[in-house]
Amino acid sequence: MKKLIAMMLAVMMTVGLFAGCGAEKPAEPTQAPANAAPETAAPEAAAPAEAENITLTVWGPQEDQVDDNSWLPQMCQKFAAEHPEWNITFKYSVCPEGDASKNVTADASAAADVYLFANDQLGTLVQAKAIAQLGGKYLDEVKAENDATMMASVTAADGGVYGVPFTSNTWFMFYNKAIFTDEDVKSLDTMLEKGKVAFPMTNSWYNAAFYLANGGTMFGDNGSDGAAGIQFGGETGAAVTKYLVNLAANPNFVNDVSGAGLDGLRNGTVGAIFSGSWDAAAVQEALGENFGAAQLPTVTIDGEAKQLKAFAGSKAVGVNPNCKNPQAAVALAVYLGSAEAQKAHYEMRGVIPCAVSLLEDEVIKNDAVAVAQANTVANTAILQPSIPEMTAYWEPAQHMGEAIVNGEVTADNAAEKTDLFVESLNNAGL
Repeated sequence: MKKLIAMMLAVMMTVGLFAGCGAEKPAEPTQAPANAAPETAAPEAAAPAEAENITLTVWGPQEDQVDDNSWLPQMCQKFAAEHPEWNITFKYSVCPEGDASKNVTADASAAADVYLFANDQLGTLVQAKAIAQLGGKYLDEVKAENDATMMASVTAADGGVYGVPFTSNTWFMFYNKAIFTDEDVKSLDTMLEKGKVAFPMTNSWYNAAFYLANGGTMFGDNGSDGAAGIQFGGETGAAVTKYLVNLAANPNFVNDVSGAGLDGLRNGTVGAIFSGSWDAAAVQEALGENFGAAQLPTVTIDGEAKQLKAFAGSKAVGVNPNCKNPQAAVALAVYLGSAEAQKAHYEMRGVIPCAVSLLEDEVIKNDAVAVAQANTVANTAILQPSIPEMTAYWEPAQHMGEAIVNGEVTADNAAEKTDLFVESLNNAGL
């Protein structure tokens, strides 16, 4: 009897051990830091892990999410298909890249997990702790796909990388080839002798190009020294202002406001405008076979040819550090900025890619707009400062352009007005 009881107890203990193993719940997935590498895949012989149910909220412009066939939902669904470890529910909301900083920092804890933003807002987002720093394998992937300018566009003053570029962001020149030759468009002054040119002088994103051309600086050599301020003054600055006064008075100059330049291209009264890839389709429609695009021309200041310099930056994908699923959010951000997603963006919406691996793509390298944008970033631009002090620039620069166009600034008072302008630039935040 004792032996029988002992054998029964042994069997019961063995059954209980296996029952315990079979009933054990899989461990809850640990929320990995944004720069953590994904877990190693289980051996084929192991039972597949149950997909984790997660929700990711994504913000982007309306044009990218018109319907389920638009770029953003298409890319998100493709990402989900490539990541069976997550069962993802996506939620989308409209937020233009230019409004991301305002909307995300309003309440970062309730904002999107992943959002598209213009890089000039980077300083504000970092200061508000509303954007996550990249690291590890994810950072390596981003570095592998981007050149130095694009990497610098998403690098904050602390040296950290905080976004995944998906397109360069700048402006360049569109022109009518029936009016201007390829040689003409190298010099703005030559162009003004042959036809009308529209330029948005009262737009502060554009008019800095003239002061930068003549040696003006913004926040030091690399645009990150807030204490260095904006140096557009002195004799070199006054010379620029005088040039702009004469430019505004030139009968072949048109101040491009409210679409005046594009309208002029359509009706033949304007031969060139300065804009970006967002206007490319409209310009191509207006000019047809006479469509031309090029990097910025030079201007002649005090008898010397000086290169106009546009602001350049990027549009990028950011991750909210408050998100509940950081590893999935960072992986999605890196995918949305990948060469694969950029090429789809180009094919679906004409968004010019910045991934170095796409520069030799036959279609892209023969696209006049893509070439003009790339040449501008490489040759006729500076990286737009993204530090918080930059916010003090926009309004005074707009007012200066308006004062020049309206005749309040003249050749006689150019030096005085320039000094007042620079003073306002460097004291606007006080």
